[in-house]
Amino acid sequence: MKTNRILPIACALVLAGLSGAALAQRDPAYQAARSQGLIGEQPDGYLGIVGAPTPDLRALINNINIQRKAKYTESAASGATVEQLAFTSGCNLILKTVPGEKYMTPAGVWKTRTAAAPDRDPRCV
Repeated sequence: MKTNRILPIACALVLAGLSGAALAQRDPAYQAARSQGLIGEQPDGYLGIVGAPTPDLRALINNINIQRKAKYTESAASGATVEQLAFTSGCNLILKTVPGEKYMTPAGVWKTRTAAAPDRDPRCV
């Protein structure tokens, strides 16, 4: 199937693009929210708010998620869907969390990353 060959290439392009975006996201407010466990990576490729949202936290997350969706949409022209790209990115972003950071499991439960591998969707490769 053509999409199966294109998807890994498209995902690599998205992740390369997110690497640059990820550096831009590392502003003090983002870093503080991430290290305090207020936000975390979700399986769908977007950031989520772990606890009670504040207007500032919601604005920060919305801004980052808009940037991510723009990257997924831009890369979708290569043959994969936005949803496929977002899911694959979510798999990889959760894998890249470090101990102490939050991530959402496939069951929709927020967990704190330990030294062990995170719980990811079985479709993640």
